Amino acid sequence: MKSITINGSQRESVGKKATKALRNAGQVPCVLYGGDKPVHFSAKELAFSKLVYTPNAHTVVIAIENGGSFNAILQDIQFHPVTDRILHIDFYQIFDDKEVALDIPVRFIGSSKGVLNGGVLSKNRRKLHIKAIPGNLPDFIEADITPLKIGDKLYVTNFEDDAYTILHPDNTVVCQVRTARAAIVDEVEEEEGVEGEEGVEGTEGGAPATDAPATEGTKE
Repeated sequence: MKSITINGSQRESVGKKATKALRNAGQVPCVLYGGDKPVHFSAKELAFSKLVYTPNAHTVVIAIENGGSFNAILQDIQFHPVTDRILHIDFYQIFDDKEVALDIPVRFIGSSKGVLNGGVLSKNRRKLHIKAIPGNLPDFIEADITPLKIGDKLYVTNFEDDAYTILHPDNTVVCQVRTARAAIVDEVEEEEGVEGEEGVEGTEGGAPATDAPATEGTKE
C-alpha cells in the first residue's frame, strides 16, 4: 500500500486556547494513539489534502520534528460543520507484525452482460473493511463485473484472500445487477421473436409440409 508522509511539530500545550491558536495559524491539531502513550502534534492543513480528499487508502508516516517517526493509519477526522475545514485528526500507530483494520476501496472493472442487456449496476459497497498486517494491505480490491447477468450478485465471499480477512458477514452484497424496465421489455420482445420463428417452422402436433398436393381419393 502507498504511504504518505506528514511532517509535524510536537504540541506542548493541548488546551482549548492553544488548539484555537493552532487552527488560526493554518495548523491541524492531531493525536497519535496505539503506542506507549498518545503523541500530540500538529501539521499544516494542506499536508493532509492527499490523505483526506481522495477515495484511495494510504498508510501514513508521521515525521515529528525532534520527536521521531511513526507508521500509522488515519483513525478519525472531524470537520467544521459549516466551512468543512479540518478541525482535528486521530491517527493509530501500526507495527509490521500486528494486524490492523482499514477500509479498502473496491475498484469495479469489466462490462457486465446484464448491464449491456439493459440492467442497472448497483454498487452496494464501495469500500470493504478488512484486517491484515500492514505489509499485506492492498491499495484496492478488484471486482470484475463482466460475468454478471441480470439478477446476479457479488458477495464478500467472492473476494476472500489469504493475505487479509474481510470484516463483513458472508451475505454482504458488494454489487448486483438489478432489473430495469427496459430490460423487461427487451426480454419479452426476444421471447416473442423466438415463438414466432417456431410458428413458421410448423404447428404443434402437425405433420411437416410437403410439395405434393393433397387428394381425398382416386375414383375408378
